[in-house]
Amino acid sequence: MRQEIMQAFRDDLKKFDEATRLYYTGEMERKEYKGISGGFGSYSERDGQRGMLRLRMTAGRMTKDKLSFVVDTAKAYGIDTMKLTTCETIQLHHLTGRQILAISTAALDHGIFCRGGGGDHPRNVMAPPLSGVQPGETFDVIPYAEAVGDYLLSILYDIKMPRKLKVGFANHPNNLAHATIRDLGFVAREDGTFDVYSAGGMGPNPRMGLKMAEGVPGSELLYYTRAMVDTFLAHGNYEMRAKARTRYMQQALGEDGYRQAFAEKLAAVKAAGGLDLSVTAQPVTKTGSGEISGKRILPQKQPGLYAVSYHPLGGMPARQTLTDLRDTILDMDAVEVRLGADGTMYIINCNADEAKRVEKVTADGAQTLFEHSVSCIGAAICQQGARDSQSLYHACVKAVRNAGIPDGALPQIHISGCPSSCGTHQVGALGFHGGVKIVDKKPLPAFTLHVGGSAVLGQERFGENWGPMLEERIPDFLVEVGKTVAASGQSFEQWLPDHMEDLRKLAQPYLD
Repeated sequence: MRQEIMQAFRDDLKKFDEATRLYYTGEMERKEYKGISGGFGSYSERDGQRGMLRLRMTAGRMTKDKLSFVVDTAKAYGIDTMKLTTCETIQLHHLTGRQILAISTAALDHGIFCRGGGGDHPRNVMAPPLSGVQPGETFDVIPYAEAVGDYLLSILYDIKMPRKLKVGFANHPNNLAHATIRDLGFVAREDGTFDVYSAGGMGPNPRMGLKMAEGVPGSELLYYTRAMVDTFLAHGNYEMRAKARTRYMQQALGEDGYRQAFAEKLAAVKAAGGLDLSVTAQPVTKTGSGEISGKRILPQKQPGLYAVSYHPLGGMPARQTLTDLRDTILDMDAVEVRLGADGTMYIINCNADEAKRVEKVTADGAQTLFEHSVSCIGAAICQQGARDSQSLYHACVKAVRNAGIPDGALPQIHISGCPSSCGTHQVGALGFHGGVKIVDKKPLPAFTLHVGGSAVLGQERFGENWGPMLEERIPDFLVEVGKTVAASGQSFEQWLPDHMEDLRKLAQPYLD
């Protein structure tokens, strides 16, 4: 089936080729091109002269071959702007039309799909980046996530959805892939089964996913996946794009009505049969050796093996760093890269000596929890963006470093350039989304502050909207918060629950 999918995608590139040629020669309008290119994982950038391409990495897995493809492609085309996304993909930016087409075609030879990377399609299926190696996990969900991803790709040509569909898995309470807040989510249980969540999502009018079932055997996951698709096809809003995401079905049908609609579709697909799933476990067989510790070195559940975390500042890795990383791990047995939903890369299955070498070549990344903050690509590049989230991120990092704020006194913050939540601002302890603030009847660059969000299982909540803050004031606000928390002798995570009103008082002068 996978070979059939790849051949279908190759054949389909002819349509993309023609549309891209017409757009970049000025013969097609941007809106018309966007309606075509999005389905191929590409959008033109704000200036209209160049474009981006999104490389899907199912379940966040980036093998050495896939990493090599990214590195070699970046070198061949002089690509210096790359972005790790909150859907565990990697975007290549500032491409010509010819480059977009050439890379899309070549990527297929490495098992990398761009088809469905944007537009009204099933998006990259997400999984926890440390699944299979994480201490305290229930079990490895990667094989299931990959199977669901392959299935959704296989039906891409058979369905026409109102909007995109995002699917996530969880294997641990930290819920790094936001499984309970996705259009469809699978949460692994200790007994080897899954709880299923549906019709959740961030962005305007966010909603938590509804729990649809408990204790579902892994063999039935494709039935639930198809039932989700069929429910969306039957009850999604094709008339109003702004209300077409699955979360609006909760509102349109009511929670009980949605549960009933889903149950009917599930019963139908089960009656039809043919979607029983059997996966093969992928245990780590490598023997660990040595001992090492460090801020970015994480012991795996396999003795003597380690994962090294690398968070490029702003989620934008340097080409040279990725090249050095590829060259370093190329001959390391069983080592691979995993992409997380916060823009962090994890290089897993390293022994102590290998972990030390990987740590050295990734030294240009974030060094503190705050520097691990999440930011979308921002309005300097994105057509839809209202504000330059990357610029704000770097201004804040600079201010916090200059002020000497200790690690932990500020949380990982989440910055989106607009309300769409590409920076997942609604589940951050502190989050910001871009917009404007009217001052003396003039619109000025601003970000709305969100406080107290969380994606942790059992503690999921969207942050409170505290209102807009002028962009230029945000670095000073964060420095003041960091100094206040540091003076308490606590971390921000420890401090916030008992000091929400203190934080509100700190924020008020900056919001006024």
